[in-house]
Amino acid sequence: MSDPINLNKFRKARAKADKEQRAKENRAKFGRTKAEKTLDKARADTVTRLTDGHRLKDDPEQDS
Repeated sequence: MSDPINLNKFRKARAKADKEQRAKENRAKFGRTKAEKTLDKARADTVTRLTDGHRLKDDPEQDS
């Protein structure tokens, strides 16, 4: 016969792996430095400023 397995150990190991995966995703999502955040904001502001500067003044869609 085979050895009995401890289901508690299996459950805890699976929970630990799930927690580690969630931590990995959060590090990728939220783990940015302040310099990276300000650089992204500056790039977004530049793009917004440039696209707003190229808008047509007599755009009929904006009148409605």
